[in-house]
Amino acid sequence: MEGWRQTGPSTRRVTAPAIADYGLIGDTRTAALSSPSGSIDWLCVPRFDSDCVFGRLVGGDEAGCFILGPADPERPARRRYRAGSAVLESTWRTNGAELTLTEAMVAEVGGVLLPATLVVRRLESRGGASRIRLRFDPRRGPGRRRSRSERRNGGLVCDWGDLAVALHLDLDPSTPLEPGRDLIFALEPGRPLTAVLAAAHREPLVHVRPDTAWEALCRTDAWWRGWTAGIDYSGPFPDAVTRSLLTLRLLTYSPSGAPVAAPTTSLPEELGGARNWDYRYAWPRDASIGIAAFLGVGKVEEARAFLYWLLHASRLDRPRLPALLTLDGKRVPHERELDDWPGYAGSRPVRFGNGARDQHQLDGYGWVLDAGWLLARAGYRLYGETWRALSGFADLVAHRWREPDAGIWEVRGEPRHYVHSKLMGWLALDRALRIAATHRTARSRRQRWEAERTALRDDVVARGFDPARNTFVRAYGSADLDAALLVLPLLEFDGADATRVAGTVEAVWRELGADGPFLHRYPPGFDGLAGGEGVFLPCSFWLVQALARIGRVEAASAEFARLLACAGELGLFAEELDPATGAYLGNYPQAFTHAALVQAAFALRDAKLATTP
Repeated sequence: MEGWRQTGPSTRRVTAPAIADYGLIGDTRTAALSSPSGSIDWLCVPRFDSDCVFGRLVGGDEAGCFILGPADPERPARRRYRAGSAVLESTWRTNGAELTLTEAMVAEVGGVLLPATLVVRRLESRGGASRIRLRFDPRRGPGRRRSRSERRNGGLVCDWGDLAVALHLDLDPSTPLEPGRDLIFALEPGRPLTAVLAAAHREPLVHVRPDTAWEALCRTDAWWRGWTAGIDYSGPFPDAVTRSLLTLRLLTYSPSGAPVAAPTTSLPEELGGARNWDYRYAWPRDASIGIAAFLGVGKVEEARAFLYWLLHASRLDRPRLPALLTLDGKRVPHERELDDWPGYAGSRPVRFGNGARDQHQLDGYGWVLDAGWLLARAGYRLYGETWRALSGFADLVAHRWREPDAGIWEVRGEPRHYVHSKLMGWLALDRALRIAATHRTARSRRQRWEAERTALRDDVVARGFDPARNTFVRAYGSADLDAALLVLPLLEFDGADATRVAGTVEAVWRELGADGPFLHRYPPGFDGLAGGEGVFLPCSFWLVQALARIGRVEAASAEFARLLACAGELGLFAEELDPATGAYLGNYPQAFTHAALVQAAFALRDAKLATTP
C-alpha cells in the first residue's frame, strides 16, 4: 500500500509516511491521524488514552487502518485545512480526474454530548471517474485483535463486546466488504461517496446515516469557524497563531478540560532508536503554558476549565502535584513495552503508559502558580478551593525546594539540583505572593513564602550562575547549559539583572544551537539514555520569545519565520526535528510546541508595540 513498504519479513519494518505529512482530525475527546494516501493510521476510542482501533502508525499492518482514497494517484496529494476549521481536505489527480477527500470528526463542543465517536469522510470526483481504494480493518488494543463482524443496518459492524465499531457507506448494500480486504471501485462525477465510522464504548451503537453524519460535520465546521472568529489577536503571523490555538483546543479533552500532550505514543525522538514515549496524558506544566496562550486571545473559558480540572485531578495527592495525570485525573498506567510491535519506521520499543508518573518535578509548581496568577491578573478572582489548592502547592515548594528533582526533561537517572527547576520554584513562591495580595491569606504564610523565596534566589545565584561565562547553568556543580533557561526573561527573577539574562540567552543559543533557531535541550548524551534525539522545537520558540524580551526583535522575527517555514503544509508541529533532514521526530502534533509558538508570537507583538513611536 502506498507509503508503507515491507523491508524484511523478519523485522516487519516499513517505510512509513513522514510524520509531518499526517493530518490531524479530532472531536475534542480523541483524535485520528490521516496519511497523504487517505489512510487513518492512528485512532484511539473513545478517548485519547484508550486502546487504538487503527494503530498501523506504530503497530504495522496488523494493527489496522482505514483507507479511503485513490487507487492510483498520479501525484502526491495537496492538503489543507478549511480556513479557521478542523476540517481537512486532500486532493489528488487520478486518471485525468480530480479527487477530493473531505474528512473530520464530529466534535463534542458547545455542550453537545455525542453517543459515539463519529469520523466522517466524503470523496468526490470531478472531471471524470476515479478508481477508489477502500480498506476497513479495525483492530483492538495491544493484542491487535480482530473481532467478529457482521452486516447490520446496512453497515459493517465489528464488535468486541464492550466496544463496537461500524462503517456505513452510501454504496449499494450488496457491495462486498470484509474487514482487512481492499475494495476497488469507480467513483463517478456528481455522485460523492460519504463514509461514516461510528464507535461506541459500553453503550449501544447508534446507527448514523451517511447524509445525517455529513450534516453533523457541516455543523462542526461552522462551530470551529465561529470559535476561531472569536480569537482576539492582532499581531504577526496570525494564521500560524490561529492554527496553533485550534490545535490546542482539539487536544483538550472536553469532558474534563484536561489538555493532552499529544494524541500519539512512541513516535521516536530518533529514527530506529528507543526514545519512544507515551504522551497521551496531561502534564500540568504543558497545560499551564497553554493557559497563557488561551488567555492571551480572550479564550478565558478554556483557561479556567484547565484549573477546574487540575483542582479535581490533584485532590488525592495534594499538596503534591503529580508530574502527569490521566485525562480524568487518575494515576497514569505503569510503563510497558509491546515487544511484537514494529514501531514507527522500525523504532522500538512501542510503549503504553509512562514511567515519569512517579517523578518529583519541582518546575511544575511554578508553571501552575503562574497560570493562576495570569487568571487573577486578568481580573478573575480564584474560587476559595482553587486558591487553597494553589496555596498548598506553594507551601510544598517552600518546604522541598532544597531537594534535587528529575527536572523538566524527566531525566531517568539520579535527581539533581537543576537550575531551571529552582527558578520555577522561585516563580511558584513569587506568584503565590502576588495572588495573596488580592486573596485572603494568613500573614504568617506570606512571611514564610517571602523568606523562602529570598533564600531560594540567593541559593540559585550562588550555586547556579557561572560569572566567568555570564550565564546560569544546567545544574549545581555543572558547567553544562540547559535550553529551559530561556524562560529566564519571562520570570522577572530578581536574582538576575538584564546583563545576566541576556548573557544566559546568548550562551544557550551559542552552545546548544544546531543551526539558526534550532536548539538541543542540553548537551547530547547527558541524560543516561542510549541513542540520540533531534532538536527540541518548544525550545526554539522559547528562543524567539527570549530574543524579543531582551530587545533583539529583528533576530527574533527572522528566526520565527525560519521556524514556521519548517512546518508542513498543514501548519502542525511535532516535538522535535532532525536538523540534518528537517524531518519531524517525536509525538505529533505536540501541544507544548504549539503553545510555545503562540507565546513567541505574543512576545514579538509586544516587543514591536514597545518600540513603535
